[in-house]
Amino acid sequence: MSIRRLLNSAEKIKGLAEKLSRCEQVARLDSDEEPQGWTLAHSFADLEESFRKFLDEQLPKLMDGQFKGSTINELLLEIGEEFRHILYHMKDPEFFRYLHDESKEKIEEH
Repeated sequence: MSIRRLLNSAEKIKGLAEKLSRCEQVARLDSDEEPQGWTLAHSFADLEESFRKFLDEQLPKLMDGQFKGSTINELLLEIGEEFRHILYHMKDPEFFRYLHDESKEKIEEH
């Protein structure tokens, strides 16, 4: 069963971006070229889409008893590419860089 996407329109993404831009810890990471509120909102929208694709489409197919052998391998490769997309959007926002860069402190410690 698929749950309707929350960030399913440009207006909703814009609203979230504006809300995030008002957060001091997010705004202080802004650059002239990249406002972090917008980066986070865009990343969250893409993450939501990827998570839903995995949970609503790919995982049910993997659980289906009809898939065997090379078909499972192909599906696993598709899942891997979706995970690659997820990792990109987890690494892209400056706010979450501490998750993969141990030399940086966590945002809330600044």
